[in-house]
Amino acid sequence: MKPLPTALIALLLGPFIASCAAASAAYDPNLLPKGHDYFELRSGLANSRRTFERTHAGRVVFLGGSITAGGAWRQHICDYLTKKFPGTTFEFINAGIGSLGSVPHAFRLERDVLSHGSVDLLFLEAAVNDTSNTADPAHMLRGLEGVVRHVRIASPLTDIVQLHFVMPEHMADYNGGKVPASITQHERVAVAYGNPSLNLSREVTDRINAGEFSWDQDFKNLHPSPFGHQLYANSAARLLNAAFAAPLAAAEKLHPLPPPVDPTSYFRGRFGEIREARNIQGFTIEKTWRPADQKGTRRGFFDVPALVGTEPGAEFEFSFEGTGCGLFITAGPDAGRLEFSVDGGAYRSIETYTRWSNSLHLPWAVILDDNLKLGRHVAKVRIARDHDAKATGTALRVFHLLLN
Repeated sequence: MKPLPTALIALLLGPFIASCAAASAAYDPNLLPKGHDYFELRSGLANSRRTFERTHAGRVVFLGGSITAGGAWRQHICDYLTKKFPGTTFEFINAGIGSLGSVPHAFRLERDVLSHGSVDLLFLEAAVNDTSNTADPAHMLRGLEGVVRHVRIASPLTDIVQLHFVMPEHMADYNGGKVPASITQHERVAVAYGNPSLNLSREVTDRINAGEFSWDQDFKNLHPSPFGHQLYANSAARLLNAAFAAPLAAAEKLHPLPPPVDPTSYFRGRFGEIREARNIQGFTIEKTWRPADQKGTRRGFFDVPALVGTEPGAEFEFSFEGTGCGLFITAGPDAGRLEFSVDGGAYRSIETYTRWSNSLHLPWAVILDDNLKLGRHVAKVRIARDHDAKATGTALRVFHLLLN
Protein backbone atom coordinates (compact mmCIF):
# COMPACT_ATOMS: atom_id res chain seq x y z
CA MET A 1 0.00 0.00 0.00
CA LYS A 2 1.35 3.43 -0.96
CA PRO A 3 1.82 5.52 2.22
CA LEU A 4 0.27 8.94 2.60
CA PRO A 5 2.76 11.81 2.69
CA THR A 6 3.85 12.63 6.22
CA ALA A 7 2.65 16.23 5.98
CA LEU A 8 -0.79 15.11 4.85
CA ILE A 9 -1.06 12.61 7.69
CA ALA A 10 -0.17 15.34 10.20
CA LEU A 11 -2.76 17.69 8.72
CA LEU A 12 -5.51 15.06 8.79
CA LEU A 13 -4.86 13.87 12.31
CA GLY A 14 -4.63 17.39 13.70
CA PRO A 15 -5.64 17.56 17.36
CA PHE A 16 -5.83 13.77 17.47
CA ILE A 17 -2.02 13.60 17.39
CA ALA A 18 -1.57 16.72 19.50
CA SER A 19 -3.40 15.06 22.38
CA CYS A 20 -1.09 12.04 22.40
CA ALA A 21 0.78 11.90 25.69
CA ALA A 22 3.55 9.71 24.30
CA ALA A 23 5.64 7.91 26.88
CA SER A 24 8.69 8.08 24.62
CA ALA A 25 9.77 11.02 22.50
CA ALA A 26 10.94 8.53 19.87
CA TYR A 27 7.36 7.58 19.00
CA ASP A 28 5.94 9.76 16.26
CA PRO A 29 2.59 8.58 14.86
CA ASN A 30 3.36 10.43 11.61
CA LEU A 31 6.45 8.30 10.94
CA LEU A 32 6.08 4.66 9.95
CA PRO A 33 9.05 2.46 10.91
CA LYS A 34 9.00 0.42 7.70
CA GLY A 35 7.70 3.10 5.34
CA HIS A 36 4.18 1.66 5.01
CA ASP A 37 1.04 1.77 7.06
CA TYR A 38 -0.61 -1.15 8.79
CA PHE A 39 -4.10 -1.07 7.37
CA GLU A 40 -5.86 -2.23 4.22
CA LEU A 41 -8.93 -0.27 3.11
CA ARG A 42 -10.38 -2.85 0.72
CA SER A 43 -14.06 -1.88 0.18
CA GLY A 44 -13.69 1.16 2.42
CA LEU A 45 -16.22 2.97 4.57
CA ALA A 46 -18.31 4.85 2.01
CA ASN A 47 -21.70 3.74 3.35
CA SER A 48 -21.12 4.96 6.89
CA ARG A 49 -19.56 8.19 5.68
CA ARG A 50 -22.56 8.83 3.44
CA THR A 51 -24.94 8.21 6.34
CA PHE A 52 -23.00 10.46 8.71
CA GLU A 53 -22.79 13.32 6.19
CA ARG A 54 -26.28 13.17 4.69
CA THR A 55 -28.60 11.95 7.43
CA HIS A 56 -26.66 13.63 10.25
CA ALA A 57 -27.14 10.55 12.41
CA GLY A 58 -25.07 7.44 12.97
CA ARG A 59 -24.95 4.28 15.02
CA VAL A 60 -21.45 2.98 15.77
CA VAL A 61 -20.85 -0.28 17.65
CA PHE A 62 -17.66 -1.55 19.25
CA LEU A 63 -17.66 -5.37 19.59
CA GLY A 64 -14.78 -6.99 21.43
CA GLY A 65 -13.32 -8.15 24.72
CA SER A 66 -11.99 -6.30 27.75
CA ILE A 67 -9.68 -4.05 25.70
CA THR A 68 -12.85 -2.73 24.07
CA ALA A 69 -15.10 -2.87 27.12
CA GLY A 70 -12.95 -0.53 29.21
CA GLY A 71 -10.72 0.85 26.53
CA ALA A 72 -9.77 4.50 26.20
CA TRP A 73 -9.04 3.86 22.50
CA ARG A 74 -12.78 3.47 21.98
CA GLN A 75 -13.55 6.85 23.51
CA HIS A 76 -10.81 8.42 21.38
CA ILE A 77 -12.56 7.06 18.27
CA CYS A 78 -15.91 8.41 19.48
CA ASP A 79 -14.29 11.82 19.94
CA TYR A 80 -12.68 11.59 16.51
CA LEU A 81 -15.99 10.82 14.75
CA THR A 82 -17.80 13.56 16.64
CA LYS A 83 -15.19 16.10 15.50
CA LYS A 84 -14.96 14.72 11.97
CA PHE A 85 -18.74 14.99 11.47
CA PRO A 86 -19.74 17.92 13.71
CA GLY A 87 -23.34 18.06 12.49
CA THR A 88 -24.01 14.40 13.17
CA THR A 89 -25.71 12.95 16.23
CA PHE A 90 -24.06 9.64 17.08
CA GLU A 91 -25.21 6.68 19.12
CA PHE A 92 -22.11 4.86 20.34
CA ILE A 93 -22.66 1.33 21.67
CA ASN A 94 -20.04 -0.43 23.77
CA ALA A 95 -20.59 -4.15 23.13
CA GLY A 96 -17.30 -5.18 24.72
CA ILE A 97 -17.32 -7.92 27.36
CA GLY A 98 -14.12 -9.04 29.03
CA SER A 99 -12.66 -12.46 28.19
CA LEU A 100 -14.76 -12.97 25.05
CA GLY A 101 -13.40 -13.71 21.58
CA SER A 102 -14.88 -14.34 18.18
CA VAL A 103 -16.79 -17.54 19.03
CA PRO A 104 -18.95 -15.97 21.76
CA HIS A 105 -19.21 -12.77 19.68
CA ALA A 106 -20.86 -14.77 16.89
CA PHE A 107 -23.55 -16.18 19.16
CA ARG A 108 -24.25 -12.97 21.10
CA LEU A 109 -24.36 -10.78 17.99
CA GLU A 110 -28.15 -10.65 17.78
CA ARG A 111 -28.59 -9.71 21.43
CA ASP A 112 -25.70 -7.27 21.85
CA VAL A 113 -25.44 -5.65 18.40
CA LEU A 114 -28.27 -6.26 15.94
CA SER A 115 -31.01 -5.77 18.54
CA HIS A 116 -30.17 -2.04 18.59
CA GLY A 117 -31.26 -1.62 14.97
CA SER A 118 -29.28 -0.93 11.83
CA VAL A 119 -25.56 -0.39 12.42
CA ASP A 120 -23.64 2.06 10.27
CA LEU A 121 -20.12 1.28 11.43
CA LEU A 122 -18.89 -1.74 13.41
CA PHE A 123 -15.44 -1.98 14.99
CA LEU A 124 -14.63 -5.64 15.63
CA GLU A 125 -11.71 -7.09 17.61
CA ALA A 126 -10.99 -10.63 18.81
CA ALA A 127 -7.35 -11.47 17.99
CA VAL A 128 -6.08 -11.29 21.58
CA ASN A 129 -8.80 -13.40 23.19
CA ASP A 130 -8.83 -15.83 20.29
CA THR A 131 -5.12 -16.41 20.85
CA SER A 132 -5.65 -16.85 24.59
CA ASN A 133 -8.90 -18.82 24.63
CA THR A 134 -9.28 -20.68 21.35
CA ALA A 135 -7.10 -23.73 20.83
CA ASP A 136 -8.36 -24.63 17.37
CA PRO A 137 -7.59 -22.07 14.61
CA ALA A 138 -10.65 -23.34 12.72
CA HIS A 139 -12.83 -21.95 15.51
CA MET A 140 -11.12 -18.56 15.17
CA LEU A 141 -12.25 -18.48 11.56
CA ARG A 142 -15.72 -19.82 12.22
CA GLY A 143 -16.29 -17.30 15.00
CA LEU A 144 -15.04 -14.24 13.16
CA GLU A 145 -16.74 -15.16 9.90
CA GLY A 146 -19.84 -15.92 11.94
CA VAL A 147 -19.97 -12.28 13.05
CA VAL A 148 -19.15 -10.75 9.67
CA ARG A 149 -21.42 -12.94 7.56
CA HIS A 150 -24.33 -12.60 10.00
CA VAL A 151 -23.96 -8.80 9.83
CA ARG A 152 -23.77 -8.90 6.04
CA ILE A 153 -26.98 -10.96 5.84
CA ALA A 154 -28.87 -8.81 8.35
CA SER A 155 -27.48 -5.41 7.33
CA PRO A 156 -25.62 -5.39 3.99
CA LEU A 157 -24.91 -1.65 4.17
CA THR A 158 -22.96 -1.91 7.44
CA ASP A 159 -19.27 -1.03 7.22
CA ILE A 160 -16.96 -3.22 9.34
CA VAL A 161 -13.44 -2.42 10.54
CA GLN A 162 -11.47 -5.40 11.85
CA LEU A 163 -8.82 -4.58 14.44
CA HIS A 164 -5.94 -6.85 15.48
CA PHE A 165 -4.66 -5.83 18.91
CA VAL A 166 -1.25 -6.81 20.25
CA MET A 167 -0.04 -9.21 22.94
CA PRO A 168 3.40 -10.67 23.75
CA GLU A 169 2.57 -13.96 22.02
CA HIS A 170 1.88 -12.08 18.79
CA MET A 171 5.16 -10.21 19.01
CA ALA A 172 7.04 -13.47 19.56
CA ASP A 173 5.39 -14.92 16.47
CA TYR A 174 6.26 -11.92 14.31
CA ASN A 175 9.83 -11.84 15.58
CA GLY A 176 10.06 -15.54 14.77
CA GLY A 177 8.92 -14.97 11.21
CA LYS A 178 5.33 -16.16 11.70
CA VAL A 179 1.93 -14.50 11.53
CA PRO A 180 -0.19 -15.22 14.63
CA ALA A 181 -2.86 -17.84 13.93
CA SER A 182 -5.73 -15.62 15.03
CA ILE A 183 -4.63 -12.77 12.74
CA THR A 184 -4.14 -15.18 9.85
CA GLN A 185 -7.69 -16.50 10.25
CA HIS A 186 -9.25 -13.08 10.78
CA GLU A 187 -7.49 -11.67 7.73
CA ARG A 188 -8.95 -14.46 5.61
CA VAL A 189 -12.36 -13.11 6.57
CA ALA A 190 -11.38 -9.48 5.93
CA VAL A 191 -10.12 -10.34 2.44
CA ALA A 192 -13.16 -12.45 1.55
CA TYR A 193 -15.68 -9.80 2.66
CA GLY A 194 -13.74 -6.69 1.69
CA ASN A 195 -13.48 -5.29 5.22
CA PRO A 196 -10.88 -2.70 6.16
CA SER A 197 -8.47 -4.12 8.73
CA LEU A 198 -5.81 -2.58 10.94
CA ASN A 199 -2.93 -4.71 12.21
CA LEU A 200 -1.95 -2.94 15.40
CA SER A 201 -0.13 -6.07 16.55
CA ARG A 202 2.31 -5.83 13.66
CA GLU A 203 2.67 -2.07 14.07
CA VAL A 204 3.47 -2.19 17.79
CA THR A 205 6.00 -4.98 17.18
CA ASP A 206 7.74 -2.99 14.45
CA ARG A 207 7.79 0.22 16.49
CA ILE A 208 9.26 -1.53 19.53
CA ASN A 209 11.87 -3.21 17.34
CA ALA A 210 12.72 0.22 15.91
CA GLY A 211 13.40 1.51 19.43
CA GLU A 212 10.52 4.00 19.55
CA PHE A 213 9.28 2.75 22.93
CA SER A 214 9.34 -0.38 25.06
CA TRP A 215 6.69 -2.90 26.03
CA ASP A 216 7.57 -2.94 29.75
CA GLN A 217 7.98 0.79 30.30
CA ASP A 218 5.55 2.30 27.81
CA PHE A 219 2.92 -0.07 26.40
CA LYS A 220 3.04 -2.19 29.59
CA ASN A 221 0.36 -4.82 28.97
CA LEU A 222 -2.04 -6.35 26.47
CA HIS A 223 -4.48 -4.09 28.32
CA PRO A 224 -2.56 -1.03 27.17
CA SER A 225 -1.38 1.93 29.18
CA PRO A 226 -2.90 5.32 28.25
CA PHE A 227 0.03 5.66 25.86
CA GLY A 228 -0.90 2.37 24.21
CA HIS A 229 -4.56 3.31 23.89
CA GLN A 230 -3.55 6.60 22.26
CA LEU A 231 -1.28 4.76 19.83
CA TYR A 232 -4.23 2.51 18.89
CA ALA A 233 -6.38 5.60 18.38
CA ASN A 234 -3.76 7.41 16.30
CA SER A 235 -3.43 4.43 13.98
CA ALA A 236 -7.18 4.00 13.68
CA ALA A 237 -7.41 7.69 12.79
CA ARG A 238 -4.99 7.19 9.92
CA LEU A 239 -7.21 4.42 8.57
CA LEU A 240 -10.37 6.48 9.01
CA ASN A 241 -8.90 9.56 7.39
CA ALA A 242 -7.74 7.58 4.38
CA ALA A 243 -11.13 5.88 4.06
CA PHE A 244 -13.14 9.08 4.44
CA ALA A 245 -10.90 10.93 1.95
CA ALA A 246 -11.80 8.55 -0.87
CA PRO A 247 -14.23 9.86 -3.53
CA LEU A 248 -17.82 9.18 -2.52
CA ALA A 249 -19.88 7.20 -5.02
CA ALA A 250 -23.14 8.60 -6.31
CA ALA A 251 -25.21 6.12 -4.31
CA GLU A 252 -24.83 3.77 -1.38
CA LYS A 253 -23.69 0.28 -2.27
CA LEU A 254 -24.59 -3.04 -0.72
CA HIS A 255 -21.61 -5.03 0.47
CA PRO A 256 -21.35 -8.30 -1.48
CA LEU A 257 -22.08 -11.61 0.20
CA PRO A 258 -19.46 -14.07 -1.08
CA PRO A 259 -19.62 -17.83 -0.54
CA PRO A 260 -18.63 -18.68 3.03
CA VAL A 261 -14.94 -19.20 3.66
CA ASP A 262 -16.04 -22.04 5.94
CA PRO A 263 -19.62 -23.30 5.47
CA THR A 264 -19.69 -24.38 9.13
CA SER A 265 -18.96 -20.84 10.35
CA TYR A 266 -21.28 -19.59 13.07
CA PHE A 267 -23.20 -17.11 10.92
CA ARG A 268 -26.48 -18.72 12.01
CA GLY A 269 -25.40 -18.40 15.63
CA ARG A 270 -27.89 -17.33 18.29
CA PHE A 271 -28.66 -17.83 21.95
CA GLY A 272 -31.04 -20.59 22.95
CA GLU A 273 -32.98 -20.27 26.20
CA ILE A 274 -31.88 -22.46 29.10
CA ARG A 275 -35.55 -23.10 29.83
CA GLU A 276 -35.56 -25.12 26.59
CA ALA A 277 -33.47 -27.77 28.37
CA ARG A 278 -35.49 -30.84 29.36
CA ASN A 279 -35.29 -34.20 31.12
CA ILE A 280 -33.31 -32.38 33.75
CA GLN A 281 -31.75 -34.44 36.53
CA GLY A 282 -29.67 -32.67 39.14
CA PHE A 283 -29.89 -29.26 37.47
CA THR A 284 -32.02 -26.32 38.59
CA ILE A 285 -32.58 -22.87 37.14
CA GLU A 286 -31.40 -20.18 39.54
CA LYS A 287 -33.19 -16.96 38.62
CA THR A 288 -30.45 -14.60 39.77
CA TRP A 289 -27.22 -16.54 40.06
CA ARG A 290 -24.36 -14.91 41.91
CA PRO A 291 -21.15 -16.63 43.05
CA ALA A 292 -21.04 -17.49 46.74
CA ASP A 293 -17.21 -17.44 46.81
CA GLN A 294 -16.94 -13.71 46.01
CA LYS A 295 -14.70 -14.40 43.03
CA GLY A 296 -14.80 -12.08 40.03
CA THR A 297 -17.44 -12.12 37.31
CA ARG A 298 -18.14 -10.39 34.00
CA ARG A 299 -21.00 -8.14 32.97
CA GLY A 300 -24.07 -10.17 32.02
CA PHE A 301 -22.97 -13.28 33.91
CA PHE A 302 -24.28 -12.65 37.42
CA ASP A 303 -27.67 -11.72 38.84
CA VAL A 304 -29.16 -13.40 35.76
CA PRO A 305 -30.75 -16.84 35.26
CA ALA A 306 -28.43 -19.85 35.11
CA LEU A 307 -28.98 -23.57 34.73
CA VAL A 308 -26.87 -24.94 37.57
CA GLY A 309 -25.68 -28.44 38.45
CA THR A 310 -22.92 -29.32 40.89
CA GLU A 311 -22.93 -33.09 41.32
CA PRO A 312 -21.50 -35.80 39.03
CA GLY A 313 -24.19 -37.52 36.99
CA ALA A 314 -26.44 -34.46 36.77
CA GLU A 315 -27.70 -34.14 33.20
CA PHE A 316 -30.01 -32.38 30.75
CA GLU A 317 -30.74 -32.40 27.04
CA PHE A 318 -31.94 -29.97 24.39
CA SER A 319 -33.03 -30.09 20.75
CA PHE A 320 -31.99 -27.69 18.01
CA GLU A 321 -32.13 -27.17 14.28
CA GLY A 322 -28.83 -26.45 12.55
CA THR A 323 -25.24 -27.60 12.13
CA GLY A 324 -23.77 -27.02 15.57
CA CYS A 325 -24.37 -26.37 19.24
CA GLY A 326 -22.62 -25.43 22.45
CA LEU A 327 -23.02 -23.88 25.88
CA PHE A 328 -22.24 -20.43 27.28
CA ILE A 329 -21.03 -21.09 30.81
CA THR A 330 -18.94 -19.57 33.53
CA ALA A 331 -15.80 -21.48 34.48
CA GLY A 332 -14.87 -20.64 38.07
CA PRO A 333 -12.78 -22.35 40.76
CA ASP A 334 -15.20 -25.28 41.00
CA ALA A 335 -15.72 -25.78 37.26
CA GLY A 336 -16.09 -29.44 36.42
CA ARG A 337 -15.72 -31.64 33.39
CA LEU A 338 -18.74 -32.15 31.15
CA GLU A 339 -19.62 -35.08 28.92
CA PHE A 340 -21.91 -34.79 25.93
CA SER A 341 -23.55 -36.89 23.26
CA VAL A 342 -25.22 -35.70 20.06
CA ASP A 343 -27.96 -37.77 18.41
CA GLY A 344 -27.21 -40.81 20.53
CA GLY A 345 -23.53 -40.96 19.65
CA ALA A 346 -20.67 -41.84 21.97
CA TYR A 347 -20.07 -39.45 24.86
CA ARG A 348 -17.17 -37.04 24.55
CA SER A 349 -15.68 -34.97 27.36
CA ILE A 350 -14.66 -31.33 27.69
CA GLU A 351 -12.73 -29.83 30.59
CA THR A 352 -14.26 -26.50 31.60
CA TYR A 353 -11.69 -25.50 34.23
CA THR A 354 -9.29 -22.95 32.70
CA ARG A 355 -6.01 -21.32 33.71
CA TRP A 356 -7.99 -18.26 34.86
CA SER A 357 -10.67 -20.16 36.79
CA ASN A 358 -8.99 -19.93 40.19
CA SER A 359 -9.73 -16.22 40.49
CA LEU A 360 -12.62 -15.59 38.11
CA HIS A 361 -15.96 -17.07 37.07
CA LEU A 362 -14.88 -16.72 33.48
CA PRO A 363 -17.49 -16.49 30.70
CA TRP A 364 -16.65 -19.40 28.43
CA ALA A 365 -18.17 -20.53 25.14
CA VAL A 366 -17.99 -24.31 24.87
CA ILE A 367 -18.59 -25.72 21.38
CA LEU A 368 -19.94 -29.26 21.63
CA ASP A 369 -20.18 -30.12 17.93
CA ASP A 370 -20.09 -27.73 14.97
CA ASN A 371 -19.81 -30.08 12.02
CA LEU A 372 -23.27 -31.66 11.91
CA LYS A 373 -25.49 -32.09 8.90
CA LEU A 374 -28.08 -29.35 8.63
CA GLY A 375 -31.19 -30.65 10.37
CA ARG A 376 -32.72 -31.41 13.75
CA HIS A 377 -30.49 -32.79 16.50
CA VAL A 378 -30.58 -33.68 20.20
CA ALA A 379 -27.65 -32.97 22.53
CA LYS A 380 -27.30 -34.57 25.96
CA VAL A 381 -24.99 -33.05 28.59
CA ARG A 382 -23.94 -34.48 31.94
CA ILE A 383 -21.39 -33.73 34.64
CA ALA A 384 -18.48 -36.18 34.75
CA ARG A 385 -17.17 -37.76 37.92
CA ASP A 386 -13.57 -36.71 37.31
CA HIS A 387 -12.35 -33.13 37.13
CA ASP A 388 -9.18 -31.13 36.77
CA ALA A 389 -6.85 -31.56 39.74
CA LYS A 390 -6.91 -27.80 40.39
CA ALA A 391 -10.71 -27.54 40.40
CA THR A 392 -12.47 -27.47 43.77
CA GLY A 393 -15.67 -29.09 42.53
CA THR A 394 -17.72 -30.37 39.60
CA ALA A 395 -20.02 -27.43 38.88
CA LEU A 396 -21.57 -26.58 35.53
CA ARG A 397 -23.41 -23.26 35.19
CA VAL A 398 -25.09 -22.63 31.85
CA PHE A 399 -26.36 -19.15 30.93
CA HIS A 400 -27.26 -19.72 27.27
CA LEU A 401 -27.50 -22.55 24.83
CA LEU A 402 -25.39 -21.83 21.74
CA LEU A 403 -27.25 -22.78 18.57
CA ASN A 404 -25.89 -22.51 15.03
